[in-house]
Amino acid sequence: MPEMLEVETYRRLAEAALHRTIVEVDAPDPWFLKGGATADVVVGAVLGRRFVEARRRGKLLLLDLADGPTLGIRFGMTGVLEVDGAPGEELVYSSRRRDPAWVRFGVGFSDGGALVVRDARRLGGVELEPDEERLGVDAAAVSRRQLSDLLVGSRAPLKARLMDQDRMAGLGNLLTDELLWRAGIDPARPAGELSPTEVRRLHANLVRTLAVLGERGGSHTGDLQASRERGGRCPKDGAELLRRTIGGRTTYSCPLHQR
Repeated sequence: MPEMLEVETYRRLAEAALHRTIVEVDAPDPWFLKGGATADVVVGAVLGRRFVEARRRGKLLLLDLADGPTLGIRFGMTGVLEVDGAPGEELVYSSRRRDPAWVRFGVGFSDGGALVVRDARRLGGVELEPDEERLGVDAAAVSRRQLSDLLVGSRAPLKARLMDQDRMAGLGNLLTDELLWRAGIDPARPAGELSPTEVRRLHANLVRTLAVLGERGGSHTGDLQASRERGGRCPKDGAELLRRTIGGRTTYSCPLHQR
């Protein structure tokens, strides 16, 4: 599923769509248009313009239009970006099929190329001028002090707090499980109970996890990933992993080294 590492891949892919005149807009699915936008409104905002910058905040892809609004794209669980027929990251929970019915949004360029969003389950969306400030600090840029501040006083489970996009944007289920497994911290612990030493360890492992998995190719490349199944065992100490629902998400953790 697209977490911040996948969306960063999409951002880099979208750079190939910059500075090309948009001559066609395909918005066949009204459900996929968010924030009150309609197909006519989106066409009017996008047609004839060019994307001039591709940005990312958390799991939100932002495409700035010359002399126009910003187009925001969320990918949900199964959304995939394609530019000129080249797909971005192949997702763990997404089909490899390229069903034309799954095209939820696209633009065509004057040179014959196109940018297309496919989403089998329609859990993503496209929005004009998304409210970027509703999102917390990007997880790739969060400082240790900022991380400490967003945890302090919280009784929420640590995993749920880390995945709260209003506080820190970008982490999804796979990255959070991997991060906490590497940091040796139980995802069910109240977030505000971490000691300063544990916060330092959590921040160091956040930086390291994003760097390592980003280099490997995505959130699905973690050391824990192959063991995230019923009866799976911890790659570090061999203990059978706990499988729980935390923050509404299926969670895997080690009962021995995650405290």
